Amino acid sequence: MDFDAILEDVGTFGKYQKLVIYCVLLPAVIPCGFHAYAQLFMAADVVHWCKVPELEHLDDMEVIKNLSIPVELKNGIPQYSSCSMYDLNYSYIAANYPDIDDVTNNSAVVPCVHGWTYDKSIYTNTVATEFNLVCNKDFYPTLGLVLLAVGGIIGNYIFGYLQDTIGRKPSFFIYLLIESIFGVATAFAQNFPVWIIYRIGVGFTVPAIMATPYVLAIELVGPKCRTLCTILSNIAYSMGLILLAGVVYLVRDWRHLALATTLPFVCFFFYIWPMPESPRWLLARGQFEKAEIILKKMARMNGKSLPANYMVHLRRKYESDKLKQDLEKEKSRKYGILDLFRTPNLRKKTIIITFIWFTNTSVYVGLSYYAPVLGGDEFLNFFLAGIVELPTYLFLWPSMERLGRRWTLCMSMVVGGVACLTTFLVQHEAYVTLALYCVGKMGISSSFVVLPLMASELYPTVVRGLGMSLSSVLGMLGPIFIPLVNYLGSDILVLPLIIMGALLVAGGIASLLLPETLNQHLPQTLEDGEKMGLDTDFCCIPPVKEVKPKKNAFDNCKKCNTLCTCQIVNVSLSENVAAVIDKTGENVEFILVK
Repeated sequence: MDFDAILEDVGTFGKYQKLVIYCVLLPAVIPCGFHAYAQLFMAADVVHWCKVPELEHLDDMEVIKNLSIPVELKNGIPQYSSCSMYDLNYSYIAANYPDIDDVTNNSAVVPCVHGWTYDKSIYTNTVATEFNLVCNKDFYPTLGLVLLAVGGIIGNYIFGYLQDTIGRKPSFFIYLLIESIFGVATAFAQNFPVWIIYRIGVGFTVPAIMATPYVLAIELVGPKCRTLCTILSNIAYSMGLILLAGVVYLVRDWRHLALATTLPFVCFFFYIWPMPESPRWLLARGQFEKAEIILKKMARMNGKSLPANYMVHLRRKYESDKLKQDLEKEKSRKYGILDLFRTPNLRKKTIIITFIWFTNTSVYVGLSYYAPVLGGDEFLNFFLAGIVELPTYLFLWPSMERLGRRWTLCMSMVVGGVACLTTFLVQHEAYVTLALYCVGKMGISSSFVVLPLMASELYPTVVRGLGMSLSSVLGMLGPIFIPLVNYLGSDILVLPLIIMGALLVAGGIASLLLPETLNQHLPQTLEDGEKMGLDTDFCCIPPVKEVKPKKNAFDNCKKCNTLCTCQIVNVSLSENVAAVIDKTGENVEFILVK
C-alpha cells in the first residue's frame, strides 16, 4: 500500500504534522547533542603543576612556580611544566626565603612527587582534577570518549532493530529511560572505572536517541516535505549544541553538569501522550486499527473531509495488498550486503559513499570535540562551533536544487577542508585559526546534510536500507578514531585540524566520482543501480536520454544482407518486424527486409 497516496487524502504537511514536529519531535532531538558533548567539559583538562607542600605557606603563586617549576615550550609558547619539578631541598628554601640566591640554575628535574595543584579559576571540579587524570594518565579522558563512541555503535545496531520491531514511539522512551538512568548515575560515580561504565551506558543511546524523532518526522509527511524535515532536524541539533554551550558556561562542576544535562530531559516522558506512533510503520506491521485512529485524527486536524466509507475501502485495499505482498514475498529474492559489491559500478559507488560517510562523521565529531581545546575561551569556541552551523542551512537547500547534490557536497567538503589545512600557515594567530575553524565547521555541517540524501538516491530500492546501514555504521568508526587524533593536538595544536582537513578534501574529491542524482529517477533494482552513472560526465549533470529512432536491421550489415547479431541479446519475430533487445537493455524494432 502506498502510504504517500494516503497522506494526500489526510494531509501531507498540515496542522497535525506541524504541531507534532515543532512541539514534540524537534525538541526530542536535543538530548543527543547534550549527552554526546557534555563529557568534553566533565573531563576537561585544566592548567596544573606539581604540588610542593613546603612552599604552600607562600601567598604568591608565581613565586612558588618560579622556585619549583621549570619552564617548557608548548606549541612554541614558553609555559610552566605540568608534570615536572626541580629536585631541590624545599624545606631549606622555605626556611630561608627570601634571603636565598637563585637555586634553580643547573638543578635536576624530576616528575611530580606530591601530586598536583590545579588552577580552579575556570572549572570548580572536573573528572580529570578529582581523579588526577593528568601527566601519565592524561589519555584516560580520551579513552572515555572512545568508549562513549563504542557504546554508540553497539546501541545504534541494537536500537535500530528495536525500532523496527516494537515501533518508533516505545523505542524512544526506552532510549530516554536508559539515558536518564546512566546520566544521573554519572553524577555519583566515586572513581574513574565506574564513571567510564556510566558513560558507556549513556553512549549506548547516542545517536539512537536522535534517530527515532528524525525517522518519525520523515514518515509523517509527504515526499516533498522530507528534505524540509531533514533540515529542521539538523537545525534542532545545532540549537542543542548552542544551549549546551550556555549550560557548561554556567555549571563548572562535573557532577552538577551531569545532572544539569540529564534531569531537564526527564520532562520528555510527558511526550508519551502527544507523541504518535508512525502510521506508516503500523500499516507495515499489520496494525490497521491503530493506524486508522491516527489517520482519522490527522485528517480531522488538517481540515480534510474523508468519505464515510473511506476507512472501509482503505482496509479492503490494505488486506488485498497485504495478501499480494505475502505471496510475492514467498517468491521474492533475498538481498544481502554482498549484493552491494557484486557489480563494478555499484561496488564503486558503495565504497565511495562509505568513505565519504566515514570522513564526514570523523570530521564533524572531531571538530566538535576540538572546539574547547582550540585555544582562547573554550566556552565561546564551543558556542561558535554550534552557531556557525545555522547559516549553512539558509543556502543549502537552494544550492542542492540549482547546483545539484554532487557539487554541493564537493564544495562543502573542499572549502571546509582547505580552511582546516590553512590553519597550519597561521597557527600562532589565535583569532585567524578560530575563524578558519568556523569555516571548516560550516563546511562539514553542510555536507552532513547532503550526504544521507544523496546516498539514499544512489542506492537501489532493493538494497537501500542495507546500503545506508552499512555506510552509516562504518562511518561511526570515526568517533572511535578521532579522539585519538585530537589527543595528538596536546603537543601540536593544529595537527588534528590538518588531518581532518586532509580527510575532508579527499572526501570532497571522491564525491565527484559519484553520479548526480538531482531530478533523476530513483534506481529500483540492482540492474538500475549498476546502470546509474555509467554515462555521467565528470563535471555535469547527465543529459536526458533521447529516444532513438527505429533503424534498419541491415544498417551495419548491408553487405551480408543478414541480421547483425553482434549486439543482440534477444529477438522476438512478428511477421516482418523483429523486436530486438540489445546489450544496453533497449528494445528497438528493426524492419526485416527480404
